[in-house]
Amino acid sequence: MTPPVNAELGQISELFMLLASIAYVVALVFFVLDLVKSSSTIGSLETRLADEQAAPARSLAGVGARGGSSTAAAAGSPATADASMDYGSGPRRRSARIAVSLTVLAAVVHGAAVLTRAIAAHRVPWGNMYEFCTTGAFLVAAIFLITLTRKDLRFVGSFVVGLVVIMLCAATVGFPTPVARLIPALQSYWLIVHVSIAVASSALFTITFAMSVLQLLQTSREAKLLAGKADTARFLRLVPSALSLENLSYRLNAVAFVGWTFTLMAGAIWAEQAWGRYWGWDTKEVWTFVIWTVYAGYLHARATRGWTGTRAAWLSIVGYLCIVFNFTIVNIYFSGLHSYSGV
Repeated sequence: MTPPVNAELGQISELFMLLASIAYVVALVFFVLDLVKSSSTIGSLETRLADEQAAPARSLAGVGARGGSSTAAAAGSPATADASMDYGSGPRRRSARIAVSLTVLAAVVHGAAVLTRAIAAHRVPWGNMYEFCTTGAFLVAAIFLITLTRKDLRFVGSFVVGLVVIMLCAATVGFPTPVARLIPALQSYWLIVHVSIAVASSALFTITFAMSVLQLLQTSREAKLLAGKADTARFLRLVPSALSLENLSYRLNAVAFVGWTFTLMAGAIWAEQAWGRYWGWDTKEVWTFVIWTVYAGYLHARATRGWTGTRAAWLSIVGYLCIVFNFTIVNIYFSGLHSYSGV
């Protein structure tokens, strides 16, 4: 017999979730501050170098002195990611380090919230929209932090952490659900397989969505610079080129697509066990397949049809918007066999 839910522990989980949200918001502030401060520093150094290059020719001694000051100015530039997203040399960005540390703290508290929710309910913590959203937000933060150990993606931190904050706000404000047992339709080990892979894949798609948005912004900035126009988005100086963003986004989307394929397959197997058929054109099933089709088209078009640049970025964004539509509109406004989201 399944033991009763622990309502008191469920309240502790909600407290942890609140504390994690506060830490994420403060981390977001420092990520934005890093973009502002670093872009301002780079702008000042570029102005100084431009003034030095425009100065009239001097003696050899003067030239040597000027070269030394330019080198010193370059050495004073903040450490930013290169085209391969590796960590660059230079002074450490204090605001970025604080932001990452706060994100680690928030993720630890967030993980404790998810874990205590699971213990309180005596099951995996993704049985409704609140739990799917909070667990998904945790995986977004965790994947981002794990990636930071290998690649310098601090430039996308404000976007990723901002999305995590939005997901937590949506969970606590839009889909508040007290800890409870699962309904009979969800009491299956396939819940662990099917939903866990869906959450992990959605987390990866969230990161690539942020990178695709940055890619579009960087593409627009690069076009303006080539046309000789003023640089109005100086914070993008910290961001690698649009091509570098696109290449990394494509690789991450490929990994997430494999996970989404397993999600679709596991869902079909679970449906056969629960309802006696693999496919029934339920609204949720249809939109899960639509998402798979959009990302399959994205990968195919980019790999074989030369759909690169802004077209690839827009396809990636459309795919993520389909995920958001599937999770919100379909769950709330469409009735079907999957209408047990807890809202």
